[in-house]
Amino acid sequence: MKKQDYKTHVRMHPLYHYVLLSLLLGTLIVSIINLFRSLNSGDNVLQSILLLLMVASIIIIAILVRLYSMKIQDRAIRAEENLRHFVLTGKLLDPNLSNGQIIALRFADEKEFPTLSERAVKENLKPNEIKKAIVKWKADNNRV
Repeated sequence: MKKQDYKTHVRMHPLYHYVLLSLLLGTLIVSIINLFRSLNSGDNVLQSILLLLMVASIIIIAILVRLYSMKIQDRAIRAEENLRHFVLTGKLLDPNLSNGQIIALRFADEKEFPTLSERAVKENLKPNEIKKAIVKWKADNNRV
């Protein structure tokens, strides 16, 4: 990835976001068409239902795998940023900060991180507002 900043920090994984999701969507559409054709002809109805259920299961698995990995990563980021704040200030992060705010704060460099975290609590900044307020961007190239 080129230099990371507010405009380029969103990570798209082509194999997941484009290939897998396209394949799943296509398979879902084809299995629905197959079910309707089977219902109209009266042939292989059970197999068509089974195929649709399998496709739905695979879609659910793909979504959950993504959600679970991101949730675990969010917990790790919260712990990392809490430690970083403690090292810089001698205090833990304010417990009133939401996970979204902390995740956004990870892009702030060490000089602005403590001040921006206090501001985020006082002004109840949204994650996007926090990212826009960052002057010196600290890249996160390990995000899933």
